[in-house]
Amino acid sequence: KDVFQLKDIEKIAPKEKGITSMSVKEILQSLVDDGMVDTDRIGTSNYFWAFPSKALHARKRKLEELESQFAESSQKKEALQKSIEKAKIGREDTAERAALMEELAALRQKKEQLKAEIDKYRECDPDVIEEMRQTNKVAKEAANRWTDNIFSIKSWAKRKFGFEESRIDKSFGIPEDFDYID
Repeated sequence: KDVFQLKDIEKIAPKEKGITSMSVKEILQSLVDDGMVDTDRIGTSNYFWAFPSKALHARKRKLEELESQFAESSQKKEALQKSIEKAKIGREDTAERAALMEELAALRQKKEQLKAEIDKYRECDPDVIEEMRQTNKVAKEAANRWTDNIFSIKSWAKRKFGFEESRIDKSFGIPEDFDYID
């Protein structure tokens, strides 16, 4: 119940608590970090203290906090129990409910079968056919663009190196009937 400086504690600790004077500073710093000892700098000196009432108040505050959390959790639990009981109303295991559950399962299975059948006839869907037409159009344009590029490179190679067209076709594996897609 007093205020001390570091050098005072370094003198007292070895005598009363058996702590070596070399480790007093480290232990004191860890106590300050844990909030068990308070410290303040006044002028050029550091002062340390730990009053029992502070620890008591900290424990009381923690106890009140935990009690409020417990009360809140208890209320949540009761509310959940009530909602479970409310949800169980109308869901009792009766023959009618069992029949409805079976009917629901059968309808879900039928829905899956119908989806599979729709997927089977997907190629006949007008939207899918239109999408395929658009994809084919893009692919045809791309193929013609690459054909144009190949003809440009063949023309450049003929001018630059003086190769015959048949020799270029043979070297690069270009078929004789290579032409644009109509």
